[in-house]
Amino acid sequence: MYSQVIFKNIMMPTRDGTKLATDIYRPSLQGKLSNETFPTILCRTPYLKESKRYIEFANFFIPRGYVVVLQDLRGRGCSEGTGQYHHVANDDEGRDGFDTVEWIAKQSWSNGRVGPVGSSFAAVVQVRMAFERPPHLTAMWPDVTPTNSYHHQAREGGAMQMHMFWALFIHAQDAQEIKSDTGAQEKVWNGLRDLRQWLWRTPFQRGETPLAVVPNLENILFDYACRGAYDEFWARECNDFERNYHRHADIPVTFTGGWFDPYSSAMTSYYSAMANKNKTPQTLIMGPWTHMGMRDDVSFTGDVDFGTESIWGMNHYLNSMAAFFDHWLKEEPNTTPYKAPIYIFVMGGGSGRKTNDGKLDHGGCWRTEKEWPLARTSPTSFYFHQNGDLSNILPDENSFPLHYIYDPNNPVPTLGGNHCGIMDLPSGEVNLDPLWNRYSEPVPRLQNIVALGPIHQKESEDVFGAQAPYQLLAAREDVLVFETEPLQEEIEITGSAIVKMWISSSAPDTDFTAKLIDVHPPNEDYPEGYHMNLVDSIIRTRYRNSWEKETLMIPGEIYKVKIQLPPTSNVFVAGHRIRIDISSSNFPRLDINPNTGEPVGRHTHMVKAENIVYVDRTRPSCVLLPIIKG
Repeated sequence: MYSQVIFKNIMMPTRDGTKLATDIYRPSLQGKLSNETFPTILCRTPYLKESKRYIEFANFFIPRGYVVVLQDLRGRGCSEGTGQYHHVANDDEGRDGFDTVEWIAKQSWSNGRVGPVGSSFAAVVQVRMAFERPPHLTAMWPDVTPTNSYHHQAREGGAMQMHMFWALFIHAQDAQEIKSDTGAQEKVWNGLRDLRQWLWRTPFQRGETPLAVVPNLENILFDYACRGAYDEFWARECNDFERNYHRHADIPVTFTGGWFDPYSSAMTSYYSAMANKNKTPQTLIMGPWTHMGMRDDVSFTGDVDFGTESIWGMNHYLNSMAAFFDHWLKEEPNTTPYKAPIYIFVMGGGSGRKTNDGKLDHGGCWRTEKEWPLARTSPTSFYFHQNGDLSNILPDENSFPLHYIYDPNNPVPTLGGNHCGIMDLPSGEVNLDPLWNRYSEPVPRLQNIVALGPIHQKESEDVFGAQAPYQLLAAREDVLVFETEPLQEEIEITGSAIVKMWISSSAPDTDFTAKLIDVHPPNEDYPEGYHMNLVDSIIRTRYRNSWEKETLMIPGEIYKVKIQLPPTSNVFVAGHRIRIDISSSNFPRLDINPNTGEPVGRHTHMVKAENIVYVDRTRPSCVLLPIIKG
């Protein structure tokens, strides 16, 4: 069993002369460096390479005969390049990754095989590296990564994802530009303390946000907030990987993600693209997890328990990774249990009662598949009816349209869902979540403003943005509810649902949101039932025809819009109902549309909108559900 010797802040040169701070963890025997050559586990990060989440890789892999290399990205940590860091929009990342892999391969301790690891941003840089095809890049394991910043990370359906506003504070608080300026650092920390107020202060004003102390990051905020259309900024390689998949290295890859992660669409489509393009084995694993839930040692996500089968935890995560890399980097026999192309966790089938921990027992199980999307999917239309029914029957010819008032000053509050988290810094001591304590260094005392994952769709005084009287979302006057009768037999939905609607509005621009919900029937533990959110999304109507070109509506005119929901996998058991909620806001997960038609992110006022959904036979609004047969 090897122990380790650490070489800190080795300044690795890149092709343009910028040096990147690199920590090298090398195996040793009885305190002496081994003369053997080893494969290398590489993790490149914008966060501190000394964080627990990265040192865990070293502590795990070194005894197994690996070198582990942890590196600060250009402009971050101890690396050179101050002022060259722009959140994910960094043009040098691919080249820096190539240079790092090839530098490793030249070292006397290297066997020439390199396997990158890491989640989220540390997976983003893996993809960029793979486009450059360094010869010694051997296999990789990207986890929960976006592959298109416009569609997956910063904007969604034309709306801004507000978790990116919060994330920029995390990158600003330890930015190199202010590392010697405690006053500037305090402005960022005060911004995190006041984040709840800042979320309401849209449109943001340049130079007035706490991010102004790090100009590059405030500039990126305004790119995210004001570039509503897909333009040359979003088309850059650093923002849109999908346009460059043809350049991706043909190497073995394991893709991991969660149904409640904001990048579930990205991970499944990334896998599909590589499975279709590459000859080497590609593996996809999707569980009932949020952005970081895969590494947690619990069976619940949000308020819902999926059973012990759903637990991965850090030990299983690392051991699975070791089996993968042992085979591809050491040429050892393939001992990984994940030999099928796809492993998905199909949620559902539980008792619907409370567990001993007070969670909803929803249940689920793992299943292997051969392709994504599943070939046996049967897309089935469920139509909206004026009485709130959701069924396979076409609506009547004379069905009247459904109206509601969307007030941007009273948006529908976010109740769980697919997002990375929106967190503030509370005053006083808080109970630290052990998972966030590991993964959110150096700011472990942050706490979520909004819940992640599946929770009961009911407002309360603890819900950000909720106003009295606190009620079920289904009871709000600005939410249209369409649900089936209690199911006579189970229905499995695996894949991406599509909502197709005929709409009009009193506003030249507004939003329509859609949410897929598994309605559990009432029981002694849940007298009003349990309304479990699965996935949701949005369309900003000015982008109904094109992401590249805005087209405002003529008030009162009727238009057709489409909302693509993220993928999921869930069995709606007999007695449950399938429900679709339609509204015009989901705040603060998504920014508020002011309904004025003014330039995105630069409005001067807000107005109410009367929004209409048509549900007659000529204009049959519906949801296309990916139902699985057999």
